Amino acid sequence: MKKSAIILGATGLTGNILLQKLIEDDRYKIIKLFSRSKIENLPNKVTQFIGDLLKLEQFKEDFKADEVYCCIGTTKSKTPNKEKYKQIDYGIPVTAAKLSKENNIDTFLVVSALGANANSSVFYNKTKGEMERDVQKQNIKNTFIFRPSLIGGEREEQRTLEKIGLTIFKIIQPLFIGSLKQYKITEPENMAQAMINLANSTSYVGDIITSNDIKRITKNK
Repeated sequence: MKKSAIILGATGLTGNILLQKLIEDDRYKIIKLFSRSKIENLPNKVTQFIGDLLKLEQFKEDFKADEVYCCIGTTKSKTPNKEKYKQIDYGIPVTAAKLSKENNIDTFLVVSALGANANSSVFYNKTKGEMERDVQKQNIKNTFIFRPSLIGGEREEQRTLEKIGLTIFKIIQPLFIGSLKQYKITEPENMAQAMINLANSTSYVGDIITSNDIKRITKNK
């Protein structure tokens, strides 16, 4: 039986790779995108719903599928206003989880971050932790929360300093051994594939997926 999937954040790096993989995946007949801007030249299996994701409730009647992939996220440099940042990184995923619960969607996958902790004194870690906590409160049967380290890949909006930082980070990665392995760069290709693998697995139950686990799960095609 063919499946249907919802993607939030398909215009972003990981979300776009995920979209292309689901388009090529014959198990999926319908893919729904919810975003602020349209993506051109997509096949007929993809339907786009364009609007303000901060008002995601307006899409409730169309927010129906077998799985939800939430790849929404911003950065401190892109969204320096903390209130706006929280509306995006906390508000959108939690609202999506609530809609998933209301519409009887059994599989919810969301990208969080390494260091997420609702009790953290660091605003950005705390926001991610609060998001995780309130997503889990929805008690969706299969809830997978991904905690990658720094996500690699080329971004259209990436600034020069960010590119330099990523290059340096790649150079020193061989030094990351033992407990430091969790800080190795997470490739967006691996993130996307791990999400699909878990959504289609019968051997995993909903859980926190650490950066160390992502590469391993990617191999389990």
